[in-house]
Amino acid sequence: MTAHETNEDGGGSRAARTHLSAAGLRARGWTAGMVRQLLGEPDLLRVNPYAGSSSPPTRLYCVERVEATERSDAFRAVAAAAARRSAAARAAARRRRREVLARITAEPIDVPRLPPQQLAALAVEHRNRRDKERTHERRDPKPQPPSPPATVESADPLALDRWKVDYLRHRLTRYDELLNGLYGSTGRAAAEELLRRRLYAAIGEAYPLLAEECERRLAAVRR
Repeated sequence: MTAHETNEDGGGSRAARTHLSAAGLRARGWTAGMVRQLLGEPDLLRVNPYAGSSSPPTRLYCVERVEATERSDAFRAVAAAAARRSAAARAAARRRRREVLARITAEPIDVPRLPPQQLAALAVEHRNRRDKERTHERRDPKPQPPSPPATVESADPLALDRWKVDYLRHRLTRYDELLNGLYGSTGRAAAEELLRRRLYAAIGEAYPLLAEECERRLAAVRR
């Protein structure tokens, strides 16, 4: 390895480093905007041996130039502004999460009340339709003969309960729109869990005979 190839990602000793990659700069607190504004073009371009030939070269920046820039007033001003923007973005994300959780908590869940026979028939129809869709999605090169469609009469009672809950959950997918605007994985996961809890609790309340299946799903959410 030559001297200029030793950088933040190269595994060499810190004393031997002469250039930093974009990843190395990020580790020191640089953003892409700061690099463009304060460093401009890289000092060295190097082919990445772990990427394909069509991949862009690795951009490397001279350590001495980076360190000199970091000691400047311009760097301190730009870094402070970037930190403020980052803090504002995090605060805005937390505010959106709180707002969405509050909406999910307050939103009334309107579960359709259907006669038992109608619910069973719609649940089986929904199940058969989903089975057919999954068969088309698999695109098996050696497709097997399709299974006969399920019927209310042939369905196992426990399986029928699962299908009923599946159908009712499908009818309630409009509530998923409450999650719009949540992009952070942590915030979205908490909101999705709260929404699932409320939906299954509402289904169990509307259909007491499905309460056990709903509780089973709620227990899975808790895990």
